[in-house]
Amino acid sequence: MQKDDDIEEGDLPEHKRTSPPIDFSKIDPSNPENLLKATKKGKTLMIFVTVSGNPTEKDTEEITSLWQGSLYNANYDVQRFVVGSDRAIFMLRDGSYAWEIKDFLINQERCVDVTVEGQTYPGKAAEKKKNEIKPDKKKDATVSQKGNRANKNEL
Repeated sequence: MQKDDDIEEGDLPEHKRTSPPIDFSKIDPSNPENLLKATKKGKTLMIFVTVSGNPTEKDTEEITSLWQGSLYNANYDVQRFVVGSDRAIFMLRDGSYAWEIKDFLINQERCVDVTVEGQTYPGKAAEKKKNEIKPDKKKDATVSQKGNRANKNEL
């Protein structure tokens, strides 16, 4: 007969489970992402995503839902939580897939940035923002030369 406190490994809370052993001989030391993938295998991990434009919470819900559907179709089991008008969290049961999912997300048109383990990666929308800002600065500079005080304060 089994004791009540003998719980199977898979049923234990994540923080009480033993981590799978890491074979450091298979990890390329020049690529720190590979080490993170190995250490996050089997652990829950969250990815933070920022949506471009000035979306409402409903817009963010719709856009991130499409991303979640695409990831699901590619056999990535992720949960999605909208945490602001332009922010969402994707939660993974197996953190070793985080960098593959990050690569997918940063290639989406409406993705400004993705944060994994404190590291922020710019998305496609971040590149567009940079390109849009440059011409505006030149325009503001020419207007401010004509003596418009409002534009001088914005620079």
